[in-house]
Amino acid sequence: MKKSSLAFLAVGTALLLAACTQEQQNKISRSVQNWTGTNGVLEFYAGDKLVRRFIHIDKISTAMGTDDNRPRSYRYGYGVLDENFNMVADSGEKKVYFEISDFGSNYIFFENPR
Repeated sequence: MKKSSLAFLAVGTALLLAACTQEQQNKISRSVQNWTGTNGVLEFYAGDKLVRRFIHIDKISTAMGTDDNRPRSYRYGYGVLDENFNMVADSGEKKVYFEISDFGSNYIFFENPR
């Protein structure tokens, strides 16, 4: 692709995003916040205290409406509930379903570097 074509594409994209309302931009960003990897970690906090950790997450998806196919205000996935917070899937710790709300969840998600 020529430099002039790339510049035109970049300017066009910037103008399109600038023309969107904040609500439209939020919908756009929500719809692309899916993650597929190999070893994700999701931690939930109450203040500065870790209260839940899910490990070995391979996918987090944005929920979509059944009838209208519009993005919902939460994401979901499956991971091993790390009950003792040691970052290891110990005997007895099972893979479970989880949901992450867009409203008020204090969490951090990252790919496990180990």
